[in-house]
Amino acid sequence: MKKFRFLIPVGFLLIVAVFSLITMLLWNWLMPALFGLITINFWQAAGLLILARILFGGFGRGKSKMMMSGMMHNHRNPIHEGWMKMSPEQRRAFIEKRRKFGFGHPFDKRHFDMDEQEEQKNENE
Repeated sequence: MKKFRFLIPVGFLLIVAVFSLITMLLWNWLMPALFGLITINFWQAAGLLILARILFGGFGRGKSKMMMSGMMHNHRNPIHEGWMKMSPEQRRAFIEKRRKFGFGHPFDKRHFDMDEQEEQKNENE
């Protein structure tokens, strides 16, 4: 396996070259016809890809570094914690107060009825 370590940078450069070529071909095919822009060469396409990487982040390589490190798993939601500390009566009062101002119409009262949900949990267990 150590014999083929030199292929990693070569593979990376090959992938960048292929993406640059695809970008150049798509740009030269679409942009002049659609918007009247000039055509670009290979190196301009590579620069465009680098610029896109800088401005917009990655190219969809899966989860972000923050997700992979577990930082998001330890994230605390104070609104959820406050909701869980409320009694069912406090929750009902909170919902009714918001409905007076037009919030919460997509949900009916059963959606937030914690007594019913707790009873269903106990029945299922």
